[in-house]
Amino acid sequence: MSEHTYTVLVADDDEMFRTLHAEFVRGFGYSVELAADGSEAIAKIGLGVDLVLTDAHMPIVDGFELTQRIRGNRSFDELPIVMVTSLEAREDRLRAYEAGVNDFINKPLDPTELRLRLKWLLELKTAQDQLRRSKEHLEETVAVRTRDLREALEEVTRAQREIQAAHLDTIRRLTIAAAYKDHDTAEHIERIGRYSQVIGKAMHLPPATVDLLLHAAPMHDVGKIGIPDSILGKPGPLNEDERTAMNVHTTIGAQILSGSSSPVIQMGELIALTHHEKWDGSGYPNGLSGEEIPIESRICSVVDFYDALTVGRPYRAAVDPDEVVEMIVADSGRAFDPRVVEVFVESRAEIAKIHAEYLDLPVA
Repeated sequence: MSEHTYTVLVADDDEMFRTLHAEFVRGFGYSVELAADGSEAIAKIGLGVDLVLTDAHMPIVDGFELTQRIRGNRSFDELPIVMVTSLEAREDRLRAYEAGVNDFINKPLDPTELRLRLKWLLELKTAQDQLRRSKEHLEETVAVRTRDLREALEEVTRAQREIQAAHLDTIRRLTIAAAYKDHDTAEHIERIGRYSQVIGKAMHLPPATVDLLLHAAPMHDVGKIGIPDSILGKPGPLNEDERTAMNVHTTIGAQILSGSSSPVIQMGELIALTHHEKWDGSGYPNGLSGEEIPIESRICSVVDFYDALTVGRPYRAAVDPDEVVEMIVADSGRAFDPRVVEVFVESRAEIAKIHAEYLDLPVA
């Protein structure tokens, strides 16, 4: 691979100096482009020159303005510029530096000095060009890898969402399967989750807890899958032995859901076990009272009571929602957490809206 030959643009309105300076530059082994004034120099910058050797005083566009225009172009703003001048005044030299001149060399030129100045600036430019190319390559590499990483993360996120959706769908279908055994419907399962979500939000539970509650509350009665059909389907009141057998659905549900690493199923296990505990301690299976009962279960017990009575079953008609609310309020402080009851009453409009969405759906 041949070594790069530098090209120097020599700009001077004096033909004698322009020719002399060009001969010096060629003698150093560099290629030369010539410009008789600043305007021509600006036009020839785009030819790929590596350094500009310009006179300070030229008509129309002088060396100062030429320098400013070069520095104002992002494509050439690092191009080395050497000003050939007889300027001695400090102000003129400061003006040249402010315009962007890299170095000065006085007339008449000393060839050795010129060769050393050009060699140093061109080597510096080579190093800067290599650094810039390395930076651009690095930025391109980082951009490509960032894009690839972003795409990979998006793919992982999509996969996680699909897995989560499939996970929740499986839970929902298993819960519905258990609910049908007790003549419940898929709509009942959905309402319990949505009602619980409404109350959880209104009670300012953490958003993550509210989201889990939406999916976990419907699992509250999953243990009924282990209760005999003769008890579940009995149209009249249960006797003492039947009631004792029915109550076991809480522990059966907890056993079915136990041991899972899923936060949804873990909350479902908790609700399945404790949703029949009562505020005054008279519930089952463990006689918990007050805030010993998980808040998720206290919410579920209220909305489950509401939904169970406001929707008809094959063996009884639906109870008017207002009447059911009165029953819930009457049991506040006994069966139900007073604060949950208060929030439930305050949320009646939203609860009623959800209830109304299902009025025209068939009841199993």
